[in-house]
Amino acid sequence: MKRFIWILCVLAFCAACSPKEEQTAGVELTPIMHKALNDSTSIFFADFKSFPAERNLLPIGVFDSGTGGLTVLEVMLKLDEFDNVTGEAKPDGIPDFVGEKFQYLGDVANMPYGNYSSEDKDMFFRELVVKDALFLLGQKFHNGFMDKEGSEQKEPCKILVIACNTATAYGLTDIRNLLEMSGTGIKVIGVINAGVNALFSQLGDGEDSSAVGVLATKGTIASGAYQRTIEEMASKLAYKGKLTVVNQPCAGFAESVDTDVDFADASRREVRDSYRGPVLGSTLNDIREDLIPVYHFASANGELLTAETDSSKVMQLNASCNYARLHLVNLIERYREMGGTAPMKHIILGCTHYPFLLDTLKKAVQQIREYTVDGVAVYAKLLPENVNFIDPAKFTAVEAFNALREDKQLALSLEDTQVSGYISVPVYGLLPDQLTEDGELTYDFKYGREHGTEDITTVNVPLLPRYVSEENMNRLASLVPVSYSYIFGEKSKLVE
Repeated sequence: MKRFIWILCVLAFCAACSPKEEQTAGVELTPIMHKALNDSTSIFFADFKSFPAERNLLPIGVFDSGTGGLTVLEVMLKLDEFDNVTGEAKPDGIPDFVGEKFQYLGDVANMPYGNYSSEDKDMFFRELVVKDALFLLGQKFHNGFMDKEGSEQKEPCKILVIACNTATAYGLTDIRNLLEMSGTGIKVIGVINAGVNALFSQLGDGEDSSAVGVLATKGTIASGAYQRTIEEMASKLAYKGKLTVVNQPCAGFAESVDTDVDFADASRREVRDSYRGPVLGSTLNDIREDLIPVYHFASANGELLTAETDSSKVMQLNASCNYARLHLVNLIERYREMGGTAPMKHIILGCTHYPFLLDTLKKAVQQIREYTVDGVAVYAKLLPENVNFIDPAKFTAVEAFNALREDKQLALSLEDTQVSGYISVPVYGLLPDQLTEDGELTYDFKYGREHGTEDITTVNVPLLPRYVSEENMNRLASLVPVSYSYIFGEKSKLVE
């Protein structure tokens, strides 16, 4: 009798457990993941049970810390690698994602993502990345910074593309676990594996020794994601050659592309206390005074700010082109100091912001190769003339296409392609000391926030021109014209 009662109790307990809770065994559930899956009282609860069963006409979700991820969206909008009818891997003159709807989120208010690790805020950052995903999976957005509840309706997304290397490094596993436990069958694609796949597709038979450089944010490099993924892929493919990986953390590079005034302020002509970029120093994370002739910094229009006193010299980068030059030189100098001899034929652009400066990087290669000391070209044997800069965007787009086709979730529509852009901004009601003069989150507040709370400090609103600097708007119009047209130009459905 007692055994019978014990069995009944066990059955009752099992019946009380939700399927979501049963699926969490062996998986780390962060607070926000638990709330999204199990806590219907939370503002982060995602009612996955009501997610649309028919998803092929839903949007594709793409997110990044800023506008850099538009380089990935641009490739997706223009991609023509497949026959749209048969799925065969050959171009057919029709964009592969024709008729699809896209939602793009630039989490500008919370960038730079690369600094959360150095400020010991890994858990908070992982939470931010999950919030980005939950927004794209959700059905609400905010019509302005004063709309704290999110009163506007949007469609949920049928697949997620993390167009950010740092977010992929720290958040891909959390999002993948969340989606697996959601029961929706939705997939997530990250850019790091795509970049590494691109590398090995171009390395050849692997009989020779070679070196690959990785330019990425401090956070991405600190995560070890590229190093680890390259080593795992080399082992999986039984790669025969000796491959040296050289990692360069690029402090301030992405931020300068998004015109974060703490790193590059076009209105400045004198050094300033608020500057947070690299400074003169002795490491290869600094501006090395002995390498200044190699950097070839631009300085004509306030791009480089300097000051000198009897006791010290100050140098501050004030343009994205100079960040590109600094970190490329420091990468190849790092390799030289390691005793490298094999040519560095491939350099992975491990941040989606960096392709915006591809022309600058290519020009810098030639200048670095031409630099001589006592008639000797110091770097010419280490840095080939035709360096292959690897942009993971194309491989990310191909992976997303294949995933949607495999799941029979492509729109296959004759309707016009649509893009809805969103950007994060500080929410109304923050204290004055939590905001800068420009209305952005202060550095101390941004990196001082705690994970696991339900505090709302930023909201996602439509991406309108008012939120993008003139310099960045011009860059976007030039370098990602198709994305620009859909979000800001003649194909945009948003009006200021």
